[in-house]
Amino acid sequence: MKFCSVCGATVELAIPAGDSLPRHVCPQCGTIHYQNPKLVVGCIAEWRDRILLCRRSIEPRYGLWTLPAGFMENGESTAQAAIRETLEEACARVEIGPLFSLVNVPHINQVHLFYRARLLDTGFAAGLETLETRLFAEDCVPWQTLAFQTVALCLHAYFADRRRGRFGLHEDCIGRRGEQA
Repeated sequence: MKFCSVCGATVELAIPAGDSLPRHVCPQCGTIHYQNPKLVVGCIAEWRDRILLCRRSIEPRYGLWTLPAGFMENGESTAQAAIRETLEEACARVEIGPLFSLVNVPHINQVHLFYRARLLDTGFAAGLETLETRLFAEDCVPWQTLAFQTVALCLHAYFADRRRGRFGLHEDCIGRRGEQA
């Protein structure tokens, strides 16, 4: 950040009084600009024994497969964000279920949340950020062309839980080079 969004002055990196971390502070108007992690929210949309994946039509990871997910907007809950993103990316209507996976990605200041969800019908299609959508059984998931490690972690946990016959909440943390931290 270079300029204050309140008054336009050049900001400085400083530790404000009563804080312990460096923040962008405007010396002109005194505004402290907090930058916090972004939430990426989506779902594992289930239809019988298959899950819905989307092939990306945007960067990063153009052409690779992912779960329907995206950045949460202000004014919505995480569940609402998962429903909206699934509708936007896959034109799919879902009934949202429980939170299933939380993956911290601290080196890019993100947290990825995935809910279990039930597809309400098979009337899904590619949205504006998607080349194609398809239902996949576990043995047909395109593991080598998944766009993000967070999605792979989520799907591995989902299929393992499904084989066990009970679903839990999974939490992971991905390090800088993709290793788990």
